[in-house]
Amino acid sequence: MSVDLSAEKYEKHRQAGEILAQVRQETADRVDVGVSHLEVAEFAEDRIRELGGEPAFPVNISIDHEAAHATPAPNDESTFGEEMINLDIGVHIDGWLADTAITVDLSGNPELAEAPGEALEAAIDVIEPGIETGEIGAEIESVIDGYGFNPVVNLTGHGLGHWEQHTAPNIPNRAVSQGVELEVGDTVAIEPFATDGGGKVSEGADVEIYALDREGSVRNRQAREALEQIVEEFKTLPFARRWLETSRAKMALRRLEQQEIVHGYPVLQEEEGCLVSQKEHTVIVTEDGCEVTTRDR
Repeated sequence: MSVDLSAEKYEKHRQAGEILAQVRQETADRVDVGVSHLEVAEFAEDRIRELGGEPAFPVNISIDHEAAHATPAPNDESTFGEEMINLDIGVHIDGWLADTAITVDLSGNPELAEAPGEALEAAIDVIEPGIETGEIGAEIESVIDGYGFNPVVNLTGHGLGHWEQHTAPNIPNRAVSQGVELEVGDTVAIEPFATDGGGKVSEGADVEIYALDREGSVRNRQAREALEQIVEEFKTLPFARRWLETSRAKMALRRLEQQEIVHGYPVLQEEEGCLVSQKEHTVIVTEDGCEVTTRDR
C-alpha cells in the first residue's frame, strides 16, 4: 500500500516538529541553577504558541529520580539545583503531534546524560519499513548497557495519533521477542530512558497532569467550567492543572475524577537516590528509512 507522505497530516507533523526543535533548544538554554521550574515551563509553552503551535501536553520537568509526568503546580516556587533535569515537550498543529525530550545535566554525570542520546541515534539508524519494534529496543538496550547503565524497561516510545499522544505501536527500550513491524507512514516517538537504578519506575504521589476520558454532565459549577474548557481546548490531550481558568481547579478535578470523566497521571519515578536521563525524537517511517521531524535545524 502506497502512502502519500506529502499529505496534509504529515506536513502538520513536520510543522510541529520544526517548532519543537527550536523550542527544545531555547528551553534547555534557560535551565540553570536557581532558575524557576514554572518560569521554564511557561516559557516553553508560550514560545510554542508564539511560533504557531499549541502544547501537545504540559512541559514535563523531571528531576533526578523522576522520569515522567512531573510539571509545575500553579504558583510553584521550585528552582533548579545541581541536578539531572529531563525536559519532555510536545507540540501539535490541529491535533497532529511531535514529541521530543532532552536531558540537561547540572549534576555532573555526563555519561548518564549522554547514554540515551547515543541509544536514540542507534535506534534511528535501523528504522525502516518492516523492522520489528523489538529490534529497535535491542539497539537501545545494547547502547545503554554499553555505558554501564540500565534502560527503563517499563517506559516505551509510542505512536502519535490525531489528538492522541500515545497510540500503538509501543517502542520498547529493551530487546523483546515479539514486536510489531513498522510500516511506511507510521509516525512514532522513540524515547530511550537510562538510569543508574534498577530500570523500573513506579507511581509517586504527585499529580499535576490530567486527561479527558469521556464527556459527562456535572452539577458543580467549577467542575462544569473546567470540563467545558477541557473539551474545547485540550480534547483528549493531556493538560496541566495550572492551565485551568476556573477557581478551585484542584477541587474541580477531584470531582471530575470521582465521576471518571478525567484521570490523572502520577509522577513516574525510580528509587530515591537514583538518576534518570532521557532523549526523544519523533520520526516518520519512509520507503528507505525514516525522517526525523524534531531534529535541530
